[in-house]
Amino acid sequence: MNIQDLLAPEVMILDLQATTKRAALKEIIASLYNAGKIRDEQEFLEGILAREAQTTTGLGEGIAMPHSKNAAVITPTIAFARSGKGVDYDSLDGQPVELFFMIAVPTDANDTHLQALANLSRYLLQDGFMAKLKTAPTSQAVWDLFAGDEVPTTLGSHVAADAPYLVAVTACTTGIAHTYMAEEALKKEAEKLGVHIKVETNGASGVGNRLTPEDIANAQGVIVAADKKVEMQRFNGKHLVKRPVADGIRKPGKLIDLALQDEAPVFHADGSETPSDNHTQDLSVGKAFYQHLMSGVSSMLPFVIGGGIAIALAFLIDQSLGVPHDQLASLGTYHPIAAFFKQIGGAAFGFMLPVLAGYIAYSIAEKPGLVAGFVAGEIAATGYNIYNVGLDATHAPIPSGFLGALVGGFLAGGIMLLLKSAFKKLPKSLDGIKSILFYPVLGVILTGFAMLIINIPMSAINSGLNNFLAGLNGTNALLLGALLGGMMAVDMGGPINKAAYVFGTGTLAATVATGGSVVMAAVMAGGMVPPLAIFVATLLFKNKFNVKDREAGLTNIVMGLSFITEGAIPFAAADPVRAIPSFIVGSALTGGIVGGLGIKLLAPHGGIFVIALTSQPVLYLLAVLIGAVVSGVIYGLLKRKEA
Repeated sequence: MNIQDLLAPEVMILDLQATTKRAALKEIIASLYNAGKIRDEQEFLEGILAREAQTTTGLGEGIAMPHSKNAAVITPTIAFARSGKGVDYDSLDGQPVELFFMIAVPTDANDTHLQALANLSRYLLQDGFMAKLKTAPTSQAVWDLFAGDEVPTTLGSHVAADAPYLVAVTACTTGIAHTYMAEEALKKEAEKLGVHIKVETNGASGVGNRLTPEDIANAQGVIVAADKKVEMQRFNGKHLVKRPVADGIRKPGKLIDLALQDEAPVFHADGSETPSDNHTQDLSVGKAFYQHLMSGVSSMLPFVIGGGIAIALAFLIDQSLGVPHDQLASLGTYHPIAAFFKQIGGAAFGFMLPVLAGYIAYSIAEKPGLVAGFVAGEIAATGYNIYNVGLDATHAPIPSGFLGALVGGFLAGGIMLLLKSAFKKLPKSLDGIKSILFYPVLGVILTGFAMLIINIPMSAINSGLNNFLAGLNGTNALLLGALLGGMMAVDMGGPINKAAYVFGTGTLAATVATGGSVVMAAVMAGGMVPPLAIFVATLLFKNKFNVKDREAGLTNIVMGLSFITEGAIPFAAADPVRAIPSFIVGSALTGGIVGGLGIKLLAPHGGIFVIALTSQPVLYLLAVLIGAVVSGVIYGLLKRKEA
């Protein structure tokens, strides 16, 4: 696409005055607003900050590309800004940003911003192009630099016909700028080294320049510069170098040299041998554990939320229609319509533990780990121990529950990695039978026997934990509720928040029959507080917030009541030292009140929309209100007045 169609000279800033990230963003957004490109500065700023909360758009080398697909945008626009002093932007390389390209597109703009980011990335990696941008005397001169429909390139023009040939794949987590900057960097470096290269991009708008089987067959080596999973089986038998996408941008020469060496690891599609420089090996044990756990949790949550709310509705229906006192044991299945909801919810809920364990194992050992992980999760859910093997029926199977499935997922993944290692020296002619026979059969059997052993201690731990939670009251319940509620406000969607939420959902299965989980109630209540605290602060301390911030406070009412903690992220990102501690205090207070009162919740999500599924709706709302007011007042008192 032609960058000039979006690059507007009238919004360019050639001498940016701001020296901080937030101030720079606001200065550029003001230029967009004054030119009539956006209708609401605050709404667009929140969209930009929400994107920054995912990962910085400071790409390194003095460049930042903040962007938002936003309802506040009237006309798709790229706003260029240049800073002579540099802006502290939390860039990936830690260096100040000098050149800004802020991309603003409407919500119905399809992939306009993705195309713009891709082409901008390629322009900026052209030799001498950044120097021209830094010295262009006028906005028109900047605009003229982007003349033409295609990105100028001469790559490959000086490479001999018989030069080595490589293929590469680039991909970043968001599939935007880094993907295309790595592509261009690899192509530039390949030309300098006299190497032919074809680069496939796995971007947010899809796969570009897809590698064909012929491309791969003819390649001397393969480079995968990616931070997310890409299709790997097609590279079976090729020398392959796998690194983070950032290395594709900053170390393209090193990657090309490694890929050309015969010593580069040979990739096997069955995973029996993976590249020795695979960047996942650079992860610490803690980060690797978290990555695999989140793979299982993110796959499990839809089953928990869908099934859990369906079961909760079954109880609500029976309570609404009435159940005779002598039939209370049938609550949730007494009326046919309630029983129908219970059956649907039970079917979805029943997949919770197998899916959790299955996708933990899948994250560790890829496809071969999936079946072993599902088996581990099912054994954890249904119960299986050495005492009920054979004809002795005096010992009923005891499920090991959420904890058993979690451990079983890692166990299954580890077993599959050992099997891959054990079979890596088998003849290549047996590669096919390994995947369809050896791995599933041995993986299932070995995982089953391993679970038979660990299910006993995990069952004891799970039962002890459930009994402890069921017996919580008074001070103990208050303290646990305060801890979990506070955790929900620490990083609002990050690892600590997720840990509290996962723990809460893990208690639901064992508490559905007794009216719900106090832990889950404390977790959801704590998560509702930060966005509502924003509203309270903007309402009570109007003089410390500008008009746009006060308008944003109104939108946070809906987010808070809907249990969308992330609604407070833009405010937390702009002023973390004051905002986050304020939120933690209120969320911990709310969680403690809910725990202390023993309020139960049947649903894993929904906020005010599932308030009828709490055991004490009025007190629950009161607890949330108290925490929101306390957080809002503290935040308002601590906050400095807007300049």
